[in-house]
Amino acid sequence: MAIAEIRGLEVSFEKDGVLLPAVQGADFLIDSGECLALVGESGCGKSVSAFSFLGLCPGHVFFASYYFDGDAVDFEDAEKVRALRGCDIGMVFQDALAALDPVLTVGSQMREALRERGHRKEDDSKICAMLERVGIADPKSGMRSYPHQLSGGMRQRVMIAIALLNSPGLLIADEPTTALDVTIQAQILELFKAMRSGSGMSLLFITHDLGIVEDIADRIAVMYAGRIVEQGPVQVVLNNPAHPYTKGLLDSVPDIRDSFSRFQTIPGRVPSLSDIAGRQGCLFRPRCERAAEPCKFAPPLSEHSEGRLCACYFPIGGGQGA
Repeated sequence: MAIAEIRGLEVSFEKDGVLLPAVQGADFLIDSGECLALVGESGCGKSVSAFSFLGLCPGHVFFASYYFDGDAVDFEDAEKVRALRGCDIGMVFQDALAALDPVLTVGSQMREALRERGHRKEDDSKICAMLERVGIADPKSGMRSYPHQLSGGMRQRVMIAIALLNSPGLLIADEPTTALDVTIQAQILELFKAMRSGSGMSLLFITHDLGIVEDIADRIAVMYAGRIVEQGPVQVVLNNPAHPYTKGLLDSVPDIRDSFSRFQTIPGRVPSLSDIAGRQGCLFRPRCERAAEPCKFAPPLSEHSEGRLCACYFPIGGGQGA
């Protein structure tokens, strides 16, 4: 059963009276207990999509349909929105130092997360237990600390603890390991996996680091210029990419076993919102070596093989393209 089902997500931002598209017709289906990795270069619309799920995106947002745990989500209903944010859906933001309030202690901010259900003094024991669960050895001292007194890894653990306090059905992790060294990164990933196995929680893991996706995700969705271009089981997509953009991302991952190999890149750059506005056809076409005449028309996201979707007229490895 799907914990979250989002269809036809459209997000745009207004500039000089013109609406610029950031996300165009994206669908997201996340099953209960599943980890969906959302990947792509910076500027592809990953974080904007996640903020939209919680009604936190400042742009113009439209959903063709949005269901969470079987119930329709209505952002006009303030009471339901409060229940959605921080209770039904938890969020781990990309920059923990910026997301945490610098003038409040960790304990104060965690009590704030419990405020909607009426904080009581005995809830401090729950806060301590959650801090200990995410790997903070001295939770009472951690509660008294201010964010700047903690290391980057500890701040990220506090962010995760806050997001998990109300036992959400879905946790959104927006590039939670970007600013961490590889040792702390591995610890945070293990923490996410332990939390999932212990609670059955679903996870939307947003990243541009394909090196960690295989270790944590069940399925992967590849986003480019606000559109989902490929989606499927993580092993299938990573081992046999169908979309040229997915293959370009994988080829860009350095091979540490070969110090003499040439570093691969995708030609060009991700188009800006101004570039996307009014552009017809496949948005990856200017950077794609497989582009041809049909690519002047936007390919729909359709079945390439069993369980895998691809938006390309000339997918890699044959199969039935769009």
